[in-house]
Amino acid sequence: MDWIVLIASGLLEAVWAIALGASKGFKRWKPVVVFLAALVLSMAGLAYAMVTIPVGTAYAVWVAIGVVATVAVAAVRGEERITIVRGLLLVLLIAAVVGLKAVS
Repeated sequence: MDWIVLIASGLLEAVWAIALGASKGFKRWKPVVVFLAALVLSMAGLAYAMVTIPVGTAYAVWVAIGVVATVAVAAVRGEERITIVRGLLLVLLIAAVVGLKAVS
């Protein structure tokens, strides 16, 4: 259950990062509300997962999931290009997360 919460929290990290960008410097209120809600839920889930998952592992997994999800959304929206090198680096990041799960 802790790993499921951690993965959901990582996805919520991507939500708040995207909402933060959409807020245009906190000038648009709807993205600010989404940002704040996702931020609180993401941090709460991370804190919950850290009760049983080692801090370093939990934080690394949380960040990696957030990074990969944020880049994926930006690529689908056409805001970022995924080059071969960037794609390989994201795959390596995912492999590292799987490796951390395997040894935890």
